[in-house]
Amino acid sequence: MEKTAKKKIKTELTAIETPDLFSRVESIIEKAQDNVLRAVNTNMVIAYWLIGREIVTEIQQGKERAVYGKTVIDKLSDLLTLRYKRGYSTTNLRYFRSFYLIYENRIPEIRHIGCGELDDPSILHNACGEFKSEVLKGTDISLNKEKTIKSFSPRLGWSHYRALMRVENENERLFYEVEAEKERWDVKHLERQIHTFLFARLLKSKNKAGMLELASKGNIVQKPSDMFKTPLILDFLDIPESETLHESVLERAIIANIQNFLLELGSGFAFVARQKRIMTETKEFYIDLVFYNYRLKCFVLIDLKTKELTHQDIGQMDMYVRMFDELQRGKDDNPTVGLILCADKDNTIVKYSVLKGSEQIFASKYSLILPTEEVLKREIEKEIRMVEERMAKYGRD
Repeated sequence: MEKTAKKKIKTELTAIETPDLFSRVESIIEKAQDNVLRAVNTNMVIAYWLIGREIVTEIQQGKERAVYGKTVIDKLSDLLTLRYKRGYSTTNLRYFRSFYLIYENRIPEIRHIGCGELDDPSILHNACGEFKSEVLKGTDISLNKEKTIKSFSPRLGWSHYRALMRVENENERLFYEVEAEKERWDVKHLERQIHTFLFARLLKSKNKAGMLELASKGNIVQKPSDMFKTPLILDFLDIPESETLHESVLERAIIANIQNFLLELGSGFAFVARQKRIMTETKEFYIDLVFYNYRLKCFVLIDLKTKELTHQDIGQMDMYVRMFDELQRGKDDNPTVGLILCADKDNTIVKYSVLKGSEQIFASKYSLILPTEEVLKREIEKEIRMVEERMAKYGRD
């Protein structure tokens, strides 16, 4: 569909007497979207810093800080989730607390960039003289901390700061922060530079300028409108997350087919969620389908893989099952069961996944009601053939 739309736009442009009109208007719209996105990111960063400060202040008043702190976060999470539904799990609240503790000396406001929009290549960051760091002199990276960053960058969102929080060394963390701002790194590029130890490599390199130039390449500039699809921003704005954001055409078709197949099977399946997001301390994951089987009284998690099945995929499903047992399973519920569907182009694999200790209940009870792996495999292969035929007939648009 997107390709068809672009072709139509290109055709229509040739009919416009002033072809640059579209470009000018497009520029206005994208600039406005970028400004709105910055405003959202700005408010997210400040709000989460302030929430973290409130949590730290409250915990410091408790007599038994460790126990009291956990109670405060758990209760606050329950209340906020009841009110706002998403985005305020205990994991996220711990992030907010850590965010405040790491950036405790910051002022909860966003700087105005100014000062030539940070275009001087010899300066990592110089927001009206607040902070200056030169990396091209001497044999070390020197951070002038006489004047430190007093507030937060308008170019860095909450996802950037979450990545920065995992850098323990303060000088190193400051370096990545100012480089990400100056070079306008997206989050993935920032994480890539952190994970490949750019800071350490610069310390050892004699050609620091060349290293920095190399590090700045490969940055993926996303459209402002695309950024509104990120889960963290959708949570903050309380906007429903679209299930199609995380699926390809083939994945959507297979998942839709399996969903309908299970509901029509008459084996007690009730639909719970699609593209269910769950979070660990450092990552987000999406489970393709979540059902509750009222005959077995258990959750059934389904995850689709379109590449060769690996041991990591099985381990990931075990993690999903364990997390669901901890967070969603009721007192009267039986153990959660996972189901991995692998629609690899050369081989279709279907595999049930149960945690150690639940094998007996699966064999004696679950296997009598759940569809067999062979039945599900046939359904997947049938859907793949239908999708391929449709694509061959109508194209991929």
